[in-house]
Amino acid sequence: MSLLPPEDEGDGVEVAWEDQQRINTFSKLNNRMSDIQDLLKIKNEEKEYYDDLSTELELADEDSEPILYKLGEAFFHLKLKDARRQLKSDLKRYDTEIEELEGKKGECEKGMKDLKVHLYAKFGKQINLETGP
Repeated sequence: MSLLPPEDEGDGVEVAWEDQQRINTFSKLNNRMSDIQDLLKIKNEEKEYYDDLSTELELADEDSEPILYKLGEAFFHLKLKDARRQLKSDLKRYDTEIEELEGKKGECEKGMKDLKVHLYAKFGKQINLETGP
C-alpha cells in the first residue's frame, strides 16, 4: 500500500547503495547548513551589538571614566582609547567569522544542488529534497 497518489507513484525505481549514500550526504549537508544558518544569525546579532557599541564609544568623551568592556565572560575596565582598539579588533574578528560561515554555507548549498540534480534525475517525484517550510 502506497501513501502517494497514483500519478506520483512512478515506476518504483530501486534505491541503489550509491543513491542511499547520496541521500545521506544530502541530509548531512542540509543539517550542517541549518547549523551554519543558526550560527550566522547569532554572529550577525552580536556584530550588530558591537556596531551599536562603536557608535556609543564615538560619542564618549576622552576624559570619561574607564569603560566596562566584556571580554569572554568577564568585564574589564578599559580606557576609552583601549576600548576602541579592542572593539575594532572584535569587529574584524566577527567579520572574518561571518565571512567563513558564509563560505561554508555556500559550499553546502552547492553540494546540495549537485545532489538534487542527480537524485531528482533518477527518482523524480518519488523523492522530496526541498528544505523550506
